[in-house]
Amino acid sequence: MSHAASPSWGATTDCVRGDAEITAEELAEMLGTERAPLLLDVREPDEFEGWAIPGARNIPLSTLAEEIGHVERDRRVVVVCASGLRSARAVGALRTAGIDAANLVGGMLAWSCVYDTASSEVGPFLVVQLRRRGKGCLSYVVASDGEAMVVDPSTDVERYLEVAAGNGWRVTHVVDTHLHADHVSGARALAAATGACLHLSPGDELRYPFAPLAGGELLALGAAAVRVIATPGHTMGSVVLDLEGRAMLTGDTLFVDGVGRPDLADRAREYAEQLYCSLQALMANRSDEVLVLPAHYGDVDVVPSAPVAARLGDVRAAVPQLGWDRDRFVSWASTRAAPRPPSYVEIVRLNSGEATAPVEEVRTLEMGPNRCSAA
Repeated sequence: MSHAASPSWGATTDCVRGDAEITAEELAEMLGTERAPLLLDVREPDEFEGWAIPGARNIPLSTLAEEIGHVERDRRVVVVCASGLRSARAVGALRTAGIDAANLVGGMLAWSCVYDTASSEVGPFLVVQLRRRGKGCLSYVVASDGEAMVVDPSTDVERYLEVAAGNGWRVTHVVDTHLHADHVSGARALAAATGACLHLSPGDELRYPFAPLAGGELLALGAAAVRVIATPGHTMGSVVLDLEGRAMLTGDTLFVDGVGRPDLADRAREYAEQLYCSLQALMANRSDEVLVLPAHYGDVDVVPSAPVAARLGDVRAAVPQLGWDRDRFVSWASTRAAPRPPSYVEIVRLNSGEATAPVEEVRTLEMGPNRCSAA
């Protein structure tokens, strides 16, 4: 990626202090509210196009001097770059021009590590959704009667331990809904830390011990139970978790605005055939009121304290491909040429148990957006 030289008018980071800075956590609390700022990304266009905060406007630092007169002045501006250095220079220039601007401390690197949570009651379950804002990744702690299941955890296992401890829950199950390709799983580490049973599907090639899921299993949480549904297609081991017919944790099989892509394993048509069958079976005779809780989100509004979710009826309306016949769906899903997730091969090797890596390397591999949707 190209990095433009700093303009001569650029301020140094020494000029950016106090109210001229904002943390990634503070920004997450503002987005989706009336306090949402104007996001100005000063990276080069190739960087911005590859990965950006939804809603951000791109004006490269190299051209900001010429375009500064076009920057809005009626609300606060938060300036973003890769690590916070170029944006600090831009903030100095903007504030000199009388614009209320603040630097996103740590830039996109810091944004990639931000989490927030939203909870919802689903029948006998309390579902806590953990949103990794910079990645668009969603993971869950599902609890009933003091017992908890963690679904699709990241390597930041302390997040899930804090949720469980804060509610007095004991983690008894850890589940990955599939072999992830865009981020490194923390399922093994979390199971080891809690003594919980690690559940995965043998349909994905994994090189470590786990309790196999074939579909049809009931995983007990106190007096309640979560039913496992096999949904091959995005990967051959993909599963959906049914919360007593009231909600579904759909992994990367079904999103609120799309379906999982079937081409990551280089067997796109075969996987697309499987995905079609899985989706049709998943939706058959199921109420439009069932809540869909996916493992990722794309260009959807994220509101503080409200989970990223949709009723199945709304998903049917938003994703017309769900109503297509087999041939049309398979042709569409198997021929979409979307870029693969960054560091796809290395991440799959880590999640399958074929390789290991230090935490610092994992952070670098995970930089960038998720690209697991076919729509």
